[in-house]
Amino acid sequence: MLALAAITACSGQSEGKWPEKPVPSTSKQVAILEDKRLNESSGVALGVRDPSIFWTMNDSGGEPCVFAIDRSGKTRAKVRVRDAANFDWEDIASGKDEKGTPMLFIGDIGDNLFIRASIQVYQIPEPEINAPGKPVAETETAAPQLWRANYPDGRHNAESLLVHPQTGRLYILTKSDEGRCALYAFPQTLQPKMGMVLEKVADLAFPTLIRIGKRPHDNCMTTAACFAPDGSRMVVSTYSSLYEWLLPQDKALAEALQQAPVRIEPELLRQTEAVCYDSDSRTLWMTSEHLPTPLLRVTR
Repeated sequence: MLALAAITACSGQSEGKWPEKPVPSTSKQVAILEDKRLNESSGVALGVRDPSIFWTMNDSGGEPCVFAIDRSGKTRAKVRVRDAANFDWEDIASGKDEKGTPMLFIGDIGDNLFIRASIQVYQIPEPEINAPGKPVAETETAAPQLWRANYPDGRHNAESLLVHPQTGRLYILTKSDEGRCALYAFPQTLQPKMGMVLEKVADLAFPTLIRIGKRPHDNCMTTAACFAPDGSRMVVSTYSSLYEWLLPQDKALAEALQQAPVRIEPELLRQTEAVCYDSDSRTLWMTSEHLPTPLLRVTR
C-alpha cells in the first residue's frame, strides 16, 4: 500500500518512483540553542559573510528579528528588521545582490487559511558579527527592500524560500496536507514598488510514508528548502524526511526536478521546519520548532 501511495502521489511529475529506502547518512546533535527566545526556529541559512554563523528566526507572531547563532548553539547577534512585521515568517535564505553584497532574505509567505492577497520577502544586508565568540546587543537594520508577489493560479500556503547561488533568483515551494505542491520563481529582475506575478517552474508531489513517531502524511508536507552553495543540489525537508535532487549544469531546473530525488532520513526532530547546506554543498544542518531547540548536522 505504501508503494502504491508513493507511485500515485508522484505520477506525472518524475521519471521514476520516489524512494522509500533512505541513502546512508549520519545525524549528530551538535548543540542545543542556548537562547530561549528562539522557541520556534522556522528557518536556517548559512552565513555568506561568515560561514561559521547560521541565521534563523521565529515563526508567525514572533518579533521581526533575525538571530545569528554559532555552531556551539550560542547567539551571536539579534537584529531587528526595521519597519517589518512578522505576519507569518516561514523561512530564511542567504545570497548576494547584483553587486555581490551578502544578503539575507526572509520569507513572509505562510498562509494556512489562504487569506493573503500577496506574499512578501524582506531583503536585508547580512549583518556583520563584530565580536567573535561573544553575543552583542540587539541592533537594527536599515529599511529593508520588500518584494511583493502573487501566485498565477490562486492562493497557496508555503514554508520554503530558496535563493539560487548563481543567478540570485528567488523561489517559493508551496505546501499542502496531501503533498501536492509546486515550485514558483520570482521574476529574474525584481520590481521594488509593485506586486509581481510568480512563474510556476515545476509541480511536485511528496508521498506518504510510515515512520515511527510520525503520521504517514507528515512526510507529505514541505517545511523548508535550500540550494547548495555551488548550485549542484537542492534539498526539501518534510516533517519526516529530507529529499534531495542533483542539479546538473546542463539541465534546466524544471528538467532536473523531473528525476526522482534521493531520500535522507535524519534523526527524528519534534517539528522540523529548517534546513540548509554547509559551505561544502553536501553537509546539511537542521533546527526544529519548540524548546529545547536542537542544532543537527547530517552527513553522508
